[in-house]
Parts: sequence; C-alpha cells; structure tokens
Amino acid sequence: MENALLQQMVPRQFLDEDGARAEMGCGNYGCSHYMRRCKIRAPCCDEIFDCRHCHNEAKNSIEVDPLKRHDIPRHEIKRVICSLCNTEQDVQQRCVQCGVSMGKYYCSTCNFFDDDVSKNQYHCDKCGICRTGGKENFFHCNRCGCCYSNLMKDSHICIEKAMHHNCPVCFEFVFDTTKNITVLPCGHTMHLECVMEMERHYQYSCPVCSKSFCDMSRVWEKLDEEVASTPMPEMYQNKMVSILCNDCGNSSETKFHVLAHKCPNCKSYNTRQTRGGATSCSSRVTEVVRG
Repeated sequence: MENALLQQMVPRQFLDEDGARAEMGCGNYGCSHYMRRCKIRAPCCDEIFDCRHCHNEAKNSIEVDPLKRHDIPRHEIKRVICSLCNTEQDVQQRCVQCGVSMGKYYCSTCNFFDDDVSKNQYHCDKCGICRTGGKENFFHCNRCGCCYSNLMKDSHICIEKAMHHNCPVCFEFVFDTTKNITVLPCGHTMHLECVMEMERHYQYSCPVCSKSFCDMSRVWEKLDEEVASTPMPEMYQNKMVSILCNDCGNSSETKFHVLAHKCPNCKSYNTRQTRGGATSCSSRVTEVVRG
C-alpha cells in the first residue's frame, strides 16, 4: 500500500533515478567471501575490513600473537564504510551520503550485506544467523540446533547441537562456515570437501564415531575372499576374540584372524578388537579398496 501511494505521489523519473543510484557499483566491490558495497569497522579492534571472514583470517593467522587472536563479534558491529563514497555511518542498507545500496541482501540482525542474491539468503531466528538456499527449502531442528534440507525432515538422525563443533578433518567451526556441509548417515556433520578428501585417501568411516558412511558391501565381499584364502595356523584356528562393531554397535566374539574380524551380526568388517590384543581392520580395508 505504501509503495503504491509513493508511486502516485513521486514522478516515475525520480523513482527510476533513485533505483539506479541504489544499484551503482553492484558487483564491482567486495572480497573473496562476499560481493558488497561496504566495509565494516570491527568493534573488537577498531580496524576496517571487507567482512568478518577477512577480519578473522587476519586476526587468527600464524603471524599473530596467540594471545591476541580473536574472532569478530558479528552482532556487535555498529559502523560501516560505504565503498563508493567512503562515508562512515551506522549500520544500514542505504548509504546516508550517496544513497547507494550497500548490499542487495541485508540483515539488520546479523549486520550482513551481500550483493549476490542468487544464494537465496534468509535469516533463521533459531540459528541466530543468516543461511543460504532459500527458507522454503529448509527446516530448523530444535534438538540438533541447526537448519537441514526439507529432504531430511523425516529421516535425519538427531544429535544434540549437531553443527556446533569443529570439522573433525580441518577443525574449522562448522555452524557458521561458508563451505558446503554434509550430514553423514550417522548424523554427524562435516565439510563436504573434507569428506571427499577422506574418500581420496580411502577412508570411508565417520571420524567421530567410526561408522561407515557409504555402502561397503563389495569391500566386505572382497575381504571374505581374502580371509577364506588365508587360513590361519592350526594353533590359532580355534582362538576366539572379543570385538566391537563400529557399524551396528554390537559386541560379540568371533574367530581370530590376522587380516580382519567380521561382525556376526551385520557382516561388517569395520570392527575393533576389545580383548586379546588391540587390532583393527582399517589398514586392511584400505588395501582392499586400493586393490
């Protein structure tokens, strides 16, 4: 209603000029993290940076004294500097001096600006931060404390504060990372690129709980063949050992074998020996996959 009244009261050429002014410089400013037309003044150290990630990378680098390393408190940012006219001002979407929009997407809660709206940004009140992908495509799980794709609404495994931890591979905090996140079948979360890196090194179990995160049936079949073709010496043929299966979680007893121990419950070789000497089949699985 207000926009319709405004259009009736103000000549169209002025509205067009105002819109053109707001879009000046769009796509020409920003950093490697975000396209935006403003810089931020960090409330913690009173220095100017392109975005919070630029601040955190600079202030947590190896050259910085460990006692002085810190992250920016994003919600405490109060001042921004227009990239077009260099006017410093309170946080707001439109520059008070030149009228340019400092970000097509703007969140006053997160003090966040971004000109690349193809990400379909939205603010999640329960997460307390802005996310990408479109609000209609995600739901917030209260127990996990994070947003998941609607495709997982009825199937995901709830884990308390599932993303409020560091990635177990690269140790970057997962909850507010800008990288793609994947949820393993066990419910644990980590960077997608870190999972792909694990696969390149023939590692197929969750680094948190050790459960297999992909179909290993063909690998287990190949291990069956190798175990069958490698008979144990007579003195070990009836030796029993206790094992814990990382995949199904069951404890059981099975015949000792130098190559690997098969879970009698789920037929997985992703097991660990709990009595009779500490051994694991993880190195043997790697050899079988490589072969």
